[in-house]
Amino acid sequence: MGAFITRRILYAILTMVLVSIIGFAIINLPPGSYLEVYISQLQAQGTRVSQDQIQQIERRYGLGQPIYVQYYNWISGFVRGDFGRSFEYDRPVRELIGHRLFLTFVMAISTIMFTWIVAIPIGVYSATHQYTTGDNIFTFLGFIGLSIPNFLLALILMVIAAEGLGWSIGGLFSAEYRYAPWSLGRVIDLLKHLWIPVIVIGTAGTAGLIRIMRGNLLDVLNKQYVQTARAKGLDERIVIYKHAVRNAIHPLIMQLGMTMPQIISGGTVVAIVLSLPTIGPMYFNALRSQDMFLAGTVLIFMAALLVAGNLVADIVLSWVDPRIRYE
Repeated sequence: MGAFITRRILYAILTMVLVSIIGFAIINLPPGSYLEVYISQLQAQGTRVSQDQIQQIERRYGLGQPIYVQYYNWISGFVRGDFGRSFEYDRPVRELIGHRLFLTFVMAISTIMFTWIVAIPIGVYSATHQYTTGDNIFTFLGFIGLSIPNFLLALILMVIAAEGLGWSIGGLFSAEYRYAPWSLGRVIDLLKHLWIPVIVIGTAGTAGLIRIMRGNLLDVLNKQYVQTARAKGLDERIVIYKHAVRNAIHPLIMQLGMTMPQIISGGTVVAIVLSLPTIGPMYFNALRSQDMFLAGTVLIFMAALLVAGNLVADIVLSWVDPRIRYE
């Protein structure tokens, strides 16, 4: 296992370097640059930009250099923790994404926990009570969860929170805690606001995992070793949870490695609707304005989450199933 993890870490470093090169190139593929977008915005507002101002901006951000020089200057700063400077916000990228990355990570972990805690028991129940009334109800709710748009569900829950519970809606904090230092009150306020985006983003994933768990468990329950365990007189709960579920959960564990980046990218529309201070809307705006250092840095962190998630999934899978040996 140690050799496997070492190889995966080396592969991860190579993968992230390739992702950074390809991503940086794609971000710069659209015609023009951030400077041209910025000049167009000023001209639309009636402000004239002189040639001296343009040259000053080019020198400040290094926009006059070849693209490979800009990439090298940016990627070499990662070793020092310097991710470059955002064009649009005129601030270091590290200052912009630090707080947002933490809140995004909290929301993503909460969504994954919600998805698994809800999906696995329901999937097990549906498989062990096939075609019963409960199975049909959960199947119907699962189809609704897969089909309803996230932004519509977000609006519905916002109305419920505002009208029914009297809570402030939008964002992850109330006005008095938005810029306050961390304290017990701020954590409680975060939890009051966190449930809406967690339910909205996790609904489709929960419905999908229920269907996967149900189908896998139905297939495993018909395996010969399960029938043998029953014939030996083992308790039905031991047969289901110790033997069947442990093998049926494999695809869910492998999917876990892809979940984190999907939550971050898939929750962008929800974050915009709910005014969440997460990384998704900032990444979207950075791509629109060709703010390459900001967009590239977020891309690197998402790639890191994907690689780390797959590594964790492999380790958990080897723990769940002793038959798997990566040596």
